[in-house]
Amino acid sequence: MSLTPDELAAVVARDIPAGSYVNLGIGRPTKVADHLPDGSGVVLHTENGMLNMGPAATGDQIDPDLTNAGKVPVTELPGASYFHHADSFAMMRGGHLDVCVLGAFQVSATGDLANWSTGAPGAIPAVGGAMDLAIGAKQVFVMMTLFDKEGRSKLVPECTYPLTGVGCVSRVYTDVAVIDVGPDGAAVRETFGITVDELRDRVPVPLKDA
Repeated sequence: MSLTPDELAAVVARDIPAGSYVNLGIGRPTKVADHLPDGSGVVLHTENGMLNMGPAATGDQIDPDLTNAGKVPVTELPGASYFHHADSFAMMRGGHLDVCVLGAFQVSATGDLANWSTGAPGAIPAVGGAMDLAIGAKQVFVMMTLFDKEGRSKLVPECTYPLTGVGCVSRVYTDVAVIDVGPDGAAVRETFGITVDELRDRVPVPLKDA
């Protein structure tokens, strides 16, 4: 059985090294904050100007002035700090983030990322800080469903949508498999409710065993 978004977020959280500085992209990646273990030392950065962001806020915790970049109410952890938007982007562009977790429309087997537009007529460009994160972070993880609503693989030989970054993604976390990507191609690390052979039948790129 494929993983739910929360189950997948827990898998991503498991793989983030202790003590890392991490940015979580808008959408599904924000769920990772809710699954980081206490004492991990992971410091979450949000591009609207905060370090040491905590999990999503609920109930009486909600402060409309304390949100992540996706405008979702969040909590703050001890030692949290706030800064100008320009300083936040300097952190992103300057190589100060160990990991970022982004969503995607497509990822190529060599790690190219397309996550800001499908190129459809009338589509509103929404690159935000994704290009800065994709190039600035030391590791880029993508969190997405492996197949779109039409059943087409979002892991592809070459992206057909406008690119966000070239050769920047190192690992793709999906509802059915975790796959490493890069110059040597794609390698399956683990699967959920599907076999590697079944993946090979549906994904149009060669899949090696990790």
